[in-house]
Amino acid sequence: MKFPTPLLTGTLIKRYKRFLADVRLDSGEVVTAHCANPGSMMGLKEAGSRVWLSTSDNPKRKLKYSWELLEVDLGCGPHLVGINTNLPNKIVADAIADSRIPELAGYSSLRREVKYGKNSRIDILLQEENRPDCYVEIKNVHLMRKAGLAEFPDSVTTRGKKHLIELAAYAQQGYRCVMFYLIQRTDAETFSLARDIDNDYAHTFDDAIKSGVEAYAYSCTISPEGIDIDAPIPMT
Repeated sequence: MKFPTPLLTGTLIKRYKRFLADVRLDSGEVVTAHCANPGSMMGLKEAGSRVWLSTSDNPKRKLKYSWELLEVDLGCGPHLVGINTNLPNKIVADAIADSRIPELAGYSSLRREVKYGKNSRIDILLQEENRPDCYVEIKNVHLMRKAGLAEFPDSVTTRGKKHLIELAAYAQQGYRCVMFYLIQRTDAETFSLARDIDNDYAHTFDDAIKSGVEAYAYSCTISPEGIDIDAPIPMT
C-alpha cells in the first residue's frame, strides 16, 4: 500500500481526545492532525517523537492532516510504527490479492465488510467453489513493551472478544475462520497476547483456537512511501 501523496515530517507535541494530535512540522508550523487510532497507544505518544503526516485536499474533511507513522527506539536503533488503524484491512486485502499470504491463497473471491454473526461484519470473506468459506478478522498490532516482542491488545477490548466468540461459533459450523494479527512495526520478531492487559480476551482466544479458529501474525515493511506485508513471525 502506497501513500497517495508524500508525507510531511514533524515532532509530536501531544496526542489528546483520542483522535487528535498536535504536531510541529519541520517548517516550524504547528498543526492539528487526525489520529485514526482509538486505542491507548501505549508507548507511542511521547512528546518529542518523530512523526509523519499525510495531507488531504478533501473540502469535507475537518482536518487536513492525518498522523500515519512514528519513529521509536527500544534500544535497538530507530524503527517505524504505523499508527493508522484504518489501513490494516486494505494492506491485508492487497496482500491476499497478490498471493503474498500463503495461508490465505487459493480463493477466487474476496469481499470486505460482509455481514455475519450477531450484527457484525467480517473484515474479509474469502470464497472458492468446493471449499468452505473463509472468514478473516484482522487486528492491528503496534504495542511493544519488550524489544522485539509485539503484543495485542494494548487495552481491554470487549469488541475483540466478541469477534473471537463469533469466529469460534462459525468454525464449529464447519467454516474456516482466521484471526490475523498485522504488526505495524519494523522491529517485531515475535508476537504474543498481552494477557496481563486483557486476560479475558486471552482466555477467549484460547477457547477459539480449541474450536478450530486459526491465528497468524505477520510483520510489515514500513517507509514514508508506504506499508506492505512482510513475513510471518512466531506466535508465543
